[in-house]
Amino acid sequence: MILHNFIVFEGIDGAGTSTQINLLKEKLPAKKTMFTAEPTEESTGKFLRSVLKGEVKLHPATTAFLFAADRNEHLFSTNGIVAHCKDGGIAVTDRYLFSSLAYQSISCGKELPQILNQSFPLPEYLFFFDIEPSISLNRIRGRNVTEIYEKQDFLEKTAKAYRQIIKDFENQQKRDGMKIFWIDATKSIKEVEQNIWSVLKKMPILQK
Repeated sequence: MILHNFIVFEGIDGAGTSTQINLLKEKLPAKKTMFTAEPTEESTGKFLRSVLKGEVKLHPATTAFLFAADRNEHLFSTNGIVAHCKDGGIAVTDRYLFSSLAYQSISCGKELPQILNQSFPLPEYLFFFDIEPSISLNRIRGRNVTEIYEKQDFLEKTAKAYRQIIKDFENQQKRDGMKIFWIDATKSIKEVEQNIWSVLKKMPILQK
């Protein structure tokens, strides 16, 4: 199922998704648009952030279940993404089920993440920020905090998995209606911003 007016930014750590979402806040109508991220700011998401920081150690399968639980809350809570979009709004999220399919598949295999995420709606717009891990890691090292997945070998495997997952969705008939855009995340912030806006400014909801 496609959820209309739902926009997702995906990419490995350091790809620049958060930067572009902040820039998009200046363009999309504030009253109509909810900006969010995964893990969420809910209790489930806060716990997951402690896991990502390495403060809590869990079995990889447990982490996959927690990401799915947090996503379910993200989508279906009273003030969640589904209710917002069905009420005529726009939802933009930094990371979604595609990141689980990529990241969790490395640590616990492909099958479990696929099962846990198969019933969630697909976004209408998916922007995949493609970048080499060596470049993204250079960006990450400028931060004060690193997370458990921010290691060269892990990110190389994740980047490869991500690309294959996006290609698979492009080839699957069930994704009809989902518009997928590959973004060269090595381009300048301004170039990436312009590429994204050239697509989103044509959204039917913005023409009303």
